[in-house]
Amino acid sequence: MSTRLAAVTAQHPTVRPVGSALAFEGVSKHYGSVTGVTGLGLEIPAGELVTLIGPSGCGKSTTLRLAAGLERPDEGMIRVAGKTVAGNGCFVEPEKREVGLVFQDYALFPHMSVAKNVEFGLDRLPREERRRRAGETLDLVRLGHLARRYPHELSGGEQQRVALARALAPRPAVVLLDEPFSGLDESLRAKVRRDTVATLREAGTTAVLVTHDQNEALSLGTRVVVMRGGVIEQSDTPERVFENPATRFVASFMGDADFLPATVHRGVLGCEIGVVSYSTGWTESKELDIVLRPHEVSLTPEAGSSAEVYAVEYHGAFVLHYVRLASGRSLRSWQPHTVRLPVGTPVAVTVTAGTTPTVLLGDRAVTGPAASSQAPPGP
Repeated sequence: MSTRLAAVTAQHPTVRPVGSALAFEGVSKHYGSVTGVTGLGLEIPAGELVTLIGPSGCGKSTTLRLAAGLERPDEGMIRVAGKTVAGNGCFVEPEKREVGLVFQDYALFPHMSVAKNVEFGLDRLPREERRRRAGETLDLVRLGHLARRYPHELSGGEQQRVALARALAPRPAVVLLDEPFSGLDESLRAKVRRDTVATLREAGTTAVLVTHDQNEALSLGTRVVVMRGGVIEQSDTPERVFENPATRFVASFMGDADFLPATVHRGVLGCEIGVVSYSTGWTESKELDIVLRPHEVSLTPEAGSSAEVYAVEYHGAFVLHYVRLASGRSLRSWQPHTVRLPVGTPVAVTVTAGTTPTVLLGDRAVTGPAASSQAPPGP
């Protein structure tokens, strides 16, 4: 950390008071007959980094625009830093909310220097205070040495960091980022993502980031909010969203997933490839499915098996095998690059030891007893 940045950090503590930075209470927005969001309820504590993800038209961008004040809700209430900014006859204009915005195209002013771009939202401050605050924020994103340059003289990653600095300069309660990395080359995206997250954490800023990239949503957020059809399907930690999806949609949208019918007999949960869980707590049901991700499926060559590899994809460190079961259903299995089973290989297919697959009743996950993919020890 530079001497100047250390001084800035000491003068301006990054820890915000504990509380809600952004809250939606029963918020709905429609565009004619098209639903934006319906009955949206979401509270984001100060300091949290939330990623919003879902298919096109799911309501994630509408949610961001409502928070920013670029849209008015049809019903419900929105609060920023505990203050009502929309609802009950109140509507606070975007520039008067404690909200920073980073757009997909960065929206930098080409005729202004980097420093002037960052100063743009500080017009209410005296000139010297504007310059000082812009310098502090550019140091925070490690671009203080480029203050006199113009946007066209910067790389895509540098432009993105300038846009972030401009959003952070007024010290907003929450920063909203609309797919900020989508315009970057894949080789650059990972680094810029890391730098952005590091800056937000160093600044102690609450952030909501809209993305269409599942890996991005899982790797960046302290919480992931999955949306579909204007409602929230699941809001949870990245680990739980991926490992314990609440619905069939979340399971399939947040990563590769296959589904197999399952049954319960005498407390044993099983499916076509064998026992999933031994427990006396399961109740009989004929409508269960288990969710299996490729890394949860084990393969072993076995002559005479009715399951067979029918396609293989090389992915560098891992090889994806497609297997057709006796029923005609398909499963996928990740294997290390040292394991390559040729098409046509008969295989024994099992649930990877130690795995606890999600169990669905209809389209929703059900909470069963503690599960293990290994059989209990013998007498």
